[in-house]
Amino acid sequence: MGGCAALYRRLAAISRLHRPGMSPRAVRLLGLCRSANHPSMPYAEERRIAIEAVEKASFLCRAVQTDLVAAASMDKQDKSPVTVADFGAQAVVTHLLRGAFPDLPLVGEEDAAALREPSNRALADQVVAHVEAHVEAHAVGETVPGLGFAEVLDLIDYGTYGGGASGRHWTLDPIDGTKGFLRMDQYAVALALIEDGEVVLGVLGCPNMPVAAASEGERGCLFVAVKGEGAFQRALSGGPEQPVRVTDVSQTEKANFCESVEAAHSSQSDSAQVAGLLGITADPFRIDSQCKYGAVSRGEASIYLRLPTRKDYEEKIWDHAAGAIVVREAGGKVTDVMGRELDFSLGRTLRNNSGVIVTNGVLHEPVIAAVRKVLAV
Repeated sequence: MGGCAALYRRLAAISRLHRPGMSPRAVRLLGLCRSANHPSMPYAEERRIAIEAVEKASFLCRAVQTDLVAAASMDKQDKSPVTVADFGAQAVVTHLLRGAFPDLPLVGEEDAAALREPSNRALADQVVAHVEAHVEAHAVGETVPGLGFAEVLDLIDYGTYGGGASGRHWTLDPIDGTKGFLRMDQYAVALALIEDGEVVLGVLGCPNMPVAAASEGERGCLFVAVKGEGAFQRALSGGPEQPVRVTDVSQTEKANFCESVEAAHSSQSDSAQVAGLLGITADPFRIDSQCKYGAVSRGEASIYLRLPTRKDYEEKIWDHAAGAIVVREAGGKVTDVMGRELDFSLGRTLRNNSGVIVTNGVLHEPVIAAVRKVLAV
């Protein structure tokens, strides 16, 4: 076991340097040693790398906000800062994932086609600059040879995998909640691992979310969950992980719910009718992005409603994969408006599902019944 542990540490160090030439035999040996070193935690290395990747992407997003969004001269209609952060975060996450797990593809929200257009060269240069600065600032003791313009754009393009029902792949939303990002409010970096169509690991970085619920204290928290191992939270800046748990509210009239800030993302009028049927009088907790999943997982809300705004809309897997497993492992339940489990085996969208309902589990059936009555489905 000692020899395997030493080999594991050596191969893991090599893989983190992002060497595309790492041999298939070395990759297989690394996988075998992961299992030998973590027999009761089959996703231990994936969990560690995913946390590191989301941390780095979150720090990059914060840097872009400081450099671009908060600038006094910034035109409020200019969305280029979130574009820089979106592409930059995907490149940083991919750099870590591809270095450690070169055999696993990625379903990402972005591709670099627009950045390759000559008219967008200035924007692309900003993306590259933030990625290079971030990697250098946070990869202590590592060197990243050749990470330049072409390499950063290639990293972004790595996320074009189509997904599916077999094998393992990652899915990433580099910035979930773009309008929240531009308002200096809530947004999330959401990364999940899908295995044979099932989400088995999820990490949510929430750079502006208070570490303590309803607190004005430290901001920036990270949620992580692995199938069968529970859900946890810690400060984005580091420190010990603490388990999180959904509320134990069993009466709908004592519950509260959260929903999207943007009315275009979920039917707020339908949500109000659902609340009326359930006897809920508390004002809705409106918050951007998959931070809503984090809020439910740690008991700030008992219900999250994302009701469809049009019949033909297909939810994207990266908008829900990480958050869904965090809530489930915290004791909650996640389905669509018909009560069906979310199906992550169909590629890049949840085309067999309509809307998303998230609860503490105890309240799920009455919430579903109220939603179906309001939507007449």
